[in-house]
Amino acid sequence: MPELPEVETIRRDLKEHLVGRKVVSVDIIFPKTAKNGAAFFVKALTGRTLKEVSRRGKLLILKFASDTYLLIHLKMTGQLIYLEKEKKIAGGHSLSAKKQGDLATAVGGELPNKHTRAVFDFQGGGRLFFNDLRKFGYLKIVDQKEMERVVAENYGPEPLEKELDAAYIKRICAGKKTRIKSLLLDQKLIAGLGNIYVDEALFAAGVLPGRQAGTLTSEEAVKLAKVIKVIIKKAIEYRGTTFSDYRDSKGNKGNFSRLLQVYGRGKEKCLQCGGAIKKEKIGGRGSHYCSNCQK
Repeated sequence: MPELPEVETIRRDLKEHLVGRKVVSVDIIFPKTAKNGAAFFVKALTGRTLKEVSRRGKLLILKFASDTYLLIHLKMTGQLIYLEKEKKIAGGHSLSAKKQGDLATAVGGELPNKHTRAVFDFQGGGRLFFNDLRKFGYLKIVDQKEMERVVAENYGPEPLEKELDAAYIKRICAGKKTRIKSLLLDQKLIAGLGNIYVDEALFAAGVLPGRQAGTLTSEEAVKLAKVIKVIIKKAIEYRGTTFSDYRDSKGNKGNFSRLLQVYGRGKEKCLQCGGAIKKEKIGGRGSHYCSNCQK
């Protein structure tokens, strides 16, 4: 599932290539993807110029002229792919991270394909494809007031913001019987953290994902706040994890997957102590940890 580093990578790419460009046509292939309805999307966006690309947590926010905002959430399997002549930009959930450099394999075939839910054509020939294997992702058009409400009601502070410090983590954990893994995944408490980076942060902090949040000590809160920031910064630097083997138009490659310590390494040796990495479901999510290194 795309998390903050993956979505931030997409945001930066789209900002570089699409800001200032006008939408010339919109094709909503799977109507349920467009929360406002296909006809509304076509009318609302056709002829509008993209002014800004921002993000809150895993939510992409595309600002167009005349108080029009397009919210894009990739959910579990969403992808955004921008093609223009030799430019190829992709991000989100890769369908295959094993075939190095093969964009078609990563997005399910030549575009548009059976996973394509919407296509936006921009002035100058660029095309933005919204793909989604499981159809959980969505597109929604709102005004500024509604956009601000959505952000305020659904998203807590981001990992790299000053507000997310040891005191904040200690405060949201205090007295909670909820497992620490589930608490960190709550977007209303911390925006952008998902399964991959929560597993990695808890390992780096030496905290078991199944522990009750209320048992977190002050020292552990300090360490957890620190490692969350370090890991997210590094993941953004390496363009995330999900498109690990796809090279973009500049030759950059998302390869934070090589730095993963526990996620996706069930039954493999712990890189720190040599013991076996364990995998179990915690709060309905596959969780990876080392019972020797984490307490």
